[in-house]
Amino acid sequence: MATCAALMVASPASGQGKTTVVAALARLLTRRGIAVRVFKSGPDFLDPFWHELASGQPVDNLDAWMGGEADVSLRLHAAARQAQVLLVEGVMGLHDGTPSNADLARRCGLPVLAVVQAGAMAQTLGAVAHGLRRYREAEAGPLPWAGVLANGVAGGGHARLLREALSPGDTWLGALPHDEAMRLPERHLGLVAAQELGRAQALARLDAAADALAATPLGQLSIDDWRARWARDFAAPAPVPPAPAPLLAGRTVAVARDAAFAFIYPANLHALQALGARLVFFSPLAGESLPACDALWLPGGYPELHAPALAARTDLAMQLHRHAQAGKPVWAEGGGLLALCESLRTRGGETWPMWGLLPAQGQMQARLAGLGMQTWEGAHAGAGLRGHAFHFAQVQTAIAPLAHTRAAPGSARAQGEAIHAAPDQPAVRASFFHPWFASDPLATAGLFGAAGQGAAQ
Repeated sequence: MATCAALMVASPASGQGKTTVVAALARLLTRRGIAVRVFKSGPDFLDPFWHELASGQPVDNLDAWMGGEADVSLRLHAAARQAQVLLVEGVMGLHDGTPSNADLARRCGLPVLAVVQAGAMAQTLGAVAHGLRRYREAEAGPLPWAGVLANGVAGGGHARLLREALSPGDTWLGALPHDEAMRLPERHLGLVAAQELGRAQALARLDAAADALAATPLGQLSIDDWRARWARDFAAPAPVPPAPAPLLAGRTVAVARDAAFAFIYPANLHALQALGARLVFFSPLAGESLPACDALWLPGGYPELHAPALAARTDLAMQLHRHAQAGKPVWAEGGGLLALCESLRTRGGETWPMWGLLPAQGQMQARLAGLGMQTWEGAHAGAGLRGHAFHFAQVQTAIAPLAHTRAAPGSARAQGEAIHAAPDQPAVRASFFHPWFASDPLATAGLFGAAGQGAAQ
């Protein structure tokens, strides 16, 4: 058992300011010398960049469907043994999804801090807080509750109206003003990654938000106050899931990692290492060559923002073709899929040659093209790889997909994602699907060419 103060930061919907509040809170506590670990609920690659900068610690995802309840318990228990405060940023709205953030809060005993964008409301905040706290209470039980933080507030008078609208038990924890100095910039897939702004500028935004939060009742709490209000016990799951067999022992997996290929769950790196793989990293944008390796992983990211630089890497394209022609596996997801196409058309209408391992053309578009939790059920694997898709791009190809993922029950969109494979290079697999590798170690090992493990079909 490990005991630690903890909060889940949730909202009625996306766009309310959860990420800013979590990052500001992590930054404020870290500046005070308090050890903080931050988690992101659900699939997300971008928000964790800000939380890692704010806390100075790695950030993992928690998802009871994608990773499983035992995985969630293990991560919280391990973090609680090292940190003084745990922060969990929710995804979408508090009660959205199956399981929802509220389900996770109840299951793990996480008190909920409700961040509400209140710039255009007054007394209605009381109704919103009442509903967030008590929705499904009769069937699911009381929701652990910390309080309400109003965001985007116009001034002191507005804050008083909001505070007076709350029932006493809903607990006012303060108001944050609308301030461009602490706004985290966004683009089509979500927040701009913290490292893209540069460390100094990104920290300046976090410090501005932390300074504003320091003036609120929440920001004025000491670590003793945190422990008195929100200390929770986090037990390790029993039994602990067994470690996977080292099916990738002796194999080297090269991983592209830079601004064009940045969407990497830390848990996926750990899953490959747990399977015995040796990982080597390289940056296509920095002009680095493909390292000597047995398999290649091209993660998601923003190849469309770096299309001219990637198009210029004809040397790397040749190296990738030689790698594939030697029968060595390639797994490309999201932006990695687009980089393997013959061409990529950007949202600005420019078309750039890509690396051409797949006979396909990628095209960015203004509208969302794919969203939702997915399962890729391989021919040899039992449970199947679980993960998600979220993209504003399409690919056009005459080649029939090798397979399709299956949308999870209750997913926002019903269709699955195509798994593409080049007909003359069967070890090359690519999709808009982003898997959670630990959800099916056998399928993951097969994807990266483990001996005796045919790649998932």
